[in-house]
Amino acid sequence: MAARPTWKGYLKISLVNIPVRVFPATDSAATVSFNQIHRECRGRINQKKWCNTCQTEVTNDQIVKGYEFEKGKYALIEEDDLAKVRPESTRVINIIQFTDAKVIDPVYVERPYYLGPDGQVAADAFAVMREGMEGKAAIGKLALYGREYLVAIQPRENGFVMYTLRHAAEVRAMSAIDELQMVPAKIKPDEVKLARQVISNFEKEGDLTQYEDDYQRELRKVIDAKIAGEEIAAPADEAPPKVVNLMEALRQSLERVSANKKRPVKSAQTGGNVRLVAAEAKHTPKKRARG
Repeated sequence: MAARPTWKGYLKISLVNIPVRVFPATDSAATVSFNQIHRECRGRINQKKWCNTCQTEVTNDQIVKGYEFEKGKYALIEEDDLAKVRPESTRVINIIQFTDAKVIDPVYVERPYYLGPDGQVAADAFAVMREGMEGKAAIGKLALYGREYLVAIQPRENGFVMYTLRHAAEVRAMSAIDELQMVPAKIKPDEVKLARQVISNFEKEGDLTQYEDDYQRELRKVIDAKIAGEEIAAPADEAPPKVVNLMEALRQSLERVSANKKRPVKSAQTGGNVRLVAAEAKHTPKKRARG
């Protein structure tokens, strides 16, 4: 099914205005979601809005936003107050600057969207700007859902990917993590050399499409079994890993990789044809994620 745009407007670069459509880059349907159900009668649980002071249920028209400026004291914010700070334009992605795409720190990235041209007339200008921005990222501002977002836009395939960004005030400095003070400044060169050898044996192309969500796949099996009235045996819990000497663990890792590489290739008969299959490595059962 074709993706539907969630926003239409203009990509504004200086005096250039390109009509664009914004599409979600992620698919929420790929993740299993649950409802809360009453075990007794299997009825759906509803969340009621309750006032603890009046001890009564309240309706939406009785609710207003409040900012707690002191413990138990709130400044009430009405919709008219919010309208005073809402951005004037909600239909423009206003580009402020261009930069090298590599300078976008992943910790600032919040949510991805795709950009496409809004109509055939916009497609030509869209294509020109996409090619002109190769290796670059555009930083801009966008009014979305009643608030202003900082965004980064980069070429991707035959379109653009747009990320909403966190502002600097929303990003916690790593210096706030007390545990990082324990990390030693001096490291033994022989340990680093061995670590790099282990890492190099696992280096591959960074293709994330090869990975599947094992938890979601197993969860769907459990759901299908429940619907069919079947039971699935729970896997045995793994014993927690033992803390061992770093150098010894690295050496054992290298030995295991070397042993797997040296395993002989055996032949297997399939449908009258001989095919070569690598000997399977011993597989340690994965620990099931717990919700």
